[in-house]
Amino acid sequence: MKILFIINHLNVGGITSYSLTLAKGLKAAGHGVYCATYAGELLPKFKEAGVVYMHIPIKTKKEINPKILYSVFKLSKIIKAEKIDIVHTHSRTTQVLGSLLQWFTGVKHVFTCHGFFKSRILRRLFPCWGDKIIAVSQQVKDHLVQDFKVSDKKIVVINNGIDADRFIGELSKTKDEIRQELGLNHGPLVGIIARLSDVKGHKYLIEAMKVVLEKAPSAQLVIIGEGKMQEELKNLTMGIGISKSVIFIQQTSNMQEALSVMDVFVMPSLQEGLGLALMEAMASGLSVVGSNVGGIKTLIEHGRNGLLVEPADSQGLACAISKLLDDVSLRERLGIEARKFIQNNFSQKKMVDQTLEVYASCLRE
Repeated sequence: MKILFIINHLNVGGITSYSLTLAKGLKAAGHGVYCATYAGELLPKFKEAGVVYMHIPIKTKKEINPKILYSVFKLSKIIKAEKIDIVHTHSRTTQVLGSLLQWFTGVKHVFTCHGFFKSRILRRLFPCWGDKIIAVSQQVKDHLVQDFKVSDKKIVVINNGIDADRFIGELSKTKDEIRQELGLNHGPLVGIIARLSDVKGHKYLIEAMKVVLEKAPSAQLVIIGEGKMQEELKNLTMGIGISKSVIFIQQTSNMQEALSVMDVFVMPSLQEGLGLALMEAMASGLSVVGSNVGGIKTLIEHGRNGLLVEPADSQGLACAISKLLDDVSLRERLGIEARKFIQNNFSQKKMVDQTLEVYASCLRE
């Protein structure tokens, strides 16, 4: 089978991590994997995995854009020449591109829905769902059925899978060296890795950190990610007087290193499809705190493998973080259980096998 992934870019993020893990598994199973994208810092990882790279100017959030039409004509020729069986898309703009490619070439189109969509008029007029939809959690499937009236039979729930072993391998640097490179001190470290968007709840984590610092003044918060809210969040840290204790890092090419120096990982999202960065933190054996929303509550069982708080609750976040920073044995116990949970329930092989079945069902139909 030959599969073409279409992705906006290959910078650090949930869709990129998902696609790389899936691509590696598909290659290991003997399938051909192609990737049409704008490129990005993790492109070498895809090439190392044997994925064939095709450059297209798809780094756009606008679903009506000349870049999409250019990409249609370029990829149509490649799909026919290479006899591509499946086009697999991962965002709204690539979804539109995938549907146009299906119309021009007849290729089967699978779309993975990684989160929640706003009900915009263009999405209702031109849904572009493809032949099958993979929802990364039951909550995402419910959203598609209830809010967009997508047929239940069209959607398959396949939870993200990860290669948990890659997060506990030996580090090439000491933790002190990693901290120094990231500009961190040696105090307790709270971290989040997520795009800087209001839906991710950074605001509430920053407000919570002010309370945490009253009890643990040497603690720091590292925020890894980029997005439109960066200046607003930086201004918030200055406004509440904790800017010296909050470090902003736009991106990292080595998740294992970044996670290895954290003591607590926090995912305070207001909405979340599943939470791939949270899964990677759990696979690293970190103690985690998450909002009681969406796919996060699928991952965290309160008090057993992490702590849950209500969304937009700065005080609740502060209490949970402080509790973990104060109690080393609790941190270690929750971290061990978190890793076991990911290993037992969200394996790479399970995700790959289930995705291949979706591809096969499309081709049978």
